[in-house]
Amino acid sequence: MKRITSTIIAALALMTFASIASAHPATRRADARQHRQHVRIHEGVRCGDLTRYEARRLGKGQAHVRRMERRMKSDGSVSLRERARLDRAQDRQSRRIYRLRNNGRTI
Repeated sequence: MKRITSTIIAALALMTFASIASAHPATRRADARQHRQHVRIHEGVRCGDLTRYEARRLGKGQAHVRRMERRMKSDGSVSLRERARLDRAQDRQSRRIYRLRNNGRTI
């Protein structure tokens, strides 16, 4: 009985570590960048650089990037071409955040 229990525990541990290892390392950087951009939007609202409408528009753009990333991950791997496309989409979002936060309008 002890042997079966220890075998089951070992199998569960291996499955857990395998799932962690299979997390898409190619998109970790994209996930971190997505988080930083979300923080920039939140800070813009908090300090009055962004209106609610602007923040909502930027949030929809961020959601679009997240959907792109999810679709790219759906086949199990993210190719170099897909990663470059995701980087370009995040670059566009970053520029939009910058422009709207620095357009001279305050609430």
